[in-house]
Amino acid sequence: MSPIATIKAFDRLLADRDLTFEGVAIGGTALVLLGVIERATKDCDILWPELPAEIVQAARDFARATTLAGENLRDDWFNNGPASLIRDLSPGWEQRLQPVFAGHSLVLRTLGRSDLLCAKLFALCDRQIDLTDCLALAPSPRELRDVLPWLEDRDANPDWPSHVRSTIADLGRRLGHGS
Repeated sequence: MSPIATIKAFDRLLADRDLTFEGVAIGGTALVLLGVIERATKDCDILWPELPAEIVQAARDFARATTLAGENLRDDWFNNGPASLIRDLSPGWEQRLQPVFAGHSLVLRTLGRSDLLCAKLFALCDRQIDLTDCLALAPSPRELRDVLPWLEDRDANPDWPSHVRSTIADLGRRLGHGS
């Protein structure tokens, strides 16, 4: 099942249970819903708000039902894993949210472009993951320059700023932004 089909099916399950949820999705699912990428994702990362117990249970039940139908979702596929990112986002991030899915019972928004770039580029610098997502987002040279101060400030390791500059320069080269 594609991520979009999964979200639509989960929306139907929530509607069947008279449950509603509005949240901020980030990560691969958000990029799929934005039309930036077309790959499968293993989960739906909800940045905010904290998932209510009845939504967590519905997501677990949904995962079990889809597993029985031949899909392979983890019990925690709908999760608050990235919630700690909120403390690092630039002030006003809530006003820059953009809609990505509006179903009967499930409404998802995601970070505005600058905040989404910060999150994905931080993941690239921190864990060396998400390169394909960063390439798909295709940040401009200016966007890469603008995010550098924020990225360089994310870690106290004295080598972090040079690592960030090197990683972003490599991304820029891969995007064809020159040497």
